[in-house]
Amino acid sequence: MNNIQKDLSYAEGLANSCKDLQGLELTIRSFDRCLLKNTANNIVFSDGNPNADLMLIGEAPGFEEDQSGIPFVGIAGQLLDKMLLAIGQNRNNTYITNMVFWRPPGNRKPTEEEISLCYPFVKKHIELINPKILILSGAVAAQSILKSNLGITRLRGNWSKISFLKNGEYTYIMPIFHPAYLLRSPEKKKETWEDLKSIKKKLTSTDI
Repeated sequence: MNNIQKDLSYAEGLANSCKDLQGLELTIRSFDRCLLKNTANNIVFSDGNPNADLMLIGEAPGFEEDQSGIPFVGIAGQLLDKMLLAIGQNRNNTYITNMVFWRPPGNRKPTEEEISLCYPFVKKHIELINPKILILSGAVAAQSILKSNLGITRLRGNWSKISFLKNGEYTYIMPIFHPAYLLRSPEKKKETWEDLKSIKKKLTSTDI
């Protein structure tokens, strides 16, 4: 077993030992195998309502998030708030986190190793929140959770369901474009609006 495999096994063991959100956050704070921690100012764990039916996972913290310790607070976060508001959601009835908990230097894309080391904690995060619907915002979150090599353009707008719990209960999953991408490509907002309407419809349906 090489060092990366040992680190992954260690992360999985730590994550599996967590019984609640407080324990998960404390464990992540003390986790020292992901080197992003050494260059970040703050851990960015989560924001919103842990009892929400809707959970959203983004990619990674940016500069503003690293300063505040809160996910999605920059310009992209402001757009996300508007997107959620358009379907009757906000940070009081939605739970928000990221695939990695520390800002990559220069806001670069997190590496596969960084994502892999954080993944056990993200999976436990989902288990503890147990949302009815999980939004995967952007390619990194969608590909990581769905275990897919498809691009976000192919993944977005398509429902799937995964059981994160031992009892087999399903969580419905919808990938969407990341708000940072929408700021660069505003022509994609129309597609995202269709995705958001589908999420709202699912939230109010009786089959979840």
